[in-house]
Amino acid sequence: MNKSKFNVGLLQLQIGENLEANVKHAAEAVREAAQKGANVICLPEIYRSQYFCQKEDIELYDLAETIPGISTDVFTKIARETGTYIVVPVFEKRSLGVYHNSLAFIDDDGEIQGIYRKMHIPDDPAYYEKFYFTPGDLGFKAFNTKYGKIGTLICWDQWFPEGARITSMLGSVMLFYPTAIGWHPYEIEEHGKQQRDAWMTVQRGHAVANGVYVAAVNRVGFEQPVKEQPGIKFWGSSFLADPQGVIIAEAPSDREAVIVAEIDLEKIEYIRRNWPFFRDRRIDAYGDITKRFLEN
Repeated sequence: MNKSKFNVGLLQLQIGENLEANVKHAAEAVREAAQKGANVICLPEIYRSQYFCQKEDIELYDLAETIPGISTDVFTKIARETGTYIVVPVFEKRSLGVYHNSLAFIDDDGEIQGIYRKMHIPDDPAYYEKFYFTPGDLGFKAFNTKYGKIGTLICWDQWFPEGARITSMLGSVMLFYPTAIGWHPYEIEEHGKQQRDAWMTVQRGHAVANGVYVAAVNRVGFEQPVKEQPGIKFWGSSFLADPQGVIIAEAPSDREAVIVAEIDLEKIEYIRRNWPFFRDRRIDAYGDITKRFLEN
């Protein structure tokens, strides 16, 4: 392979009710991506279980796992066997009563290089994440690989330009956003297209503004773990955008997919020379960005 290029694998999965089966299915998908030539592979957000945050229930803390733990035991072995880097999102049990929405970044030697903990935690109908997850306290992260630094954020983080900017400033050549996002069934007809388009647009904007590749890795399928609620139809549509925001690979909205696509480091250099946003940043004028809101 040309040293300026490498392949990423985006695993769009449908998540079932059986935790063990979900891990096995994800492991098979990782191996498939590796066989297709992927060098860095990403699973969807909290891939091991259905999206349980649709209700508040303290018994659901039992779904959490430690790092190292169940998931990392499986994927460190696969990373070592396949020589790939793997982004493994987990519901992390940090200690008694402290839980995070996290991911482990596993290197191609099968070692846990580090952890990222989701910084922005939503609280919306059927996305009651503040009940379960303590906000991340490790800051933004860019992990070393032989291909360049890989930045990782998680789902709700994808709406915030500050997270993308800082992670890019750490030297990332691409950003992964493992995700669990979809439609409330009663909103699809009126708002579905706009919601999905906004989701894709904001992440394409991060790619352009920072001169990086951006990959969103979503789950797919209908999940209704709370029978008294309407459930969520996850819209799939996992995609990879290049530094000009062009979508160069995209999964369907209604089924699983293992997407493998190419990252070209020379393109990043070329785009940043022509759109030198980092050069022209007015870092002397941005102090107010750390405030909650500005009063005129």
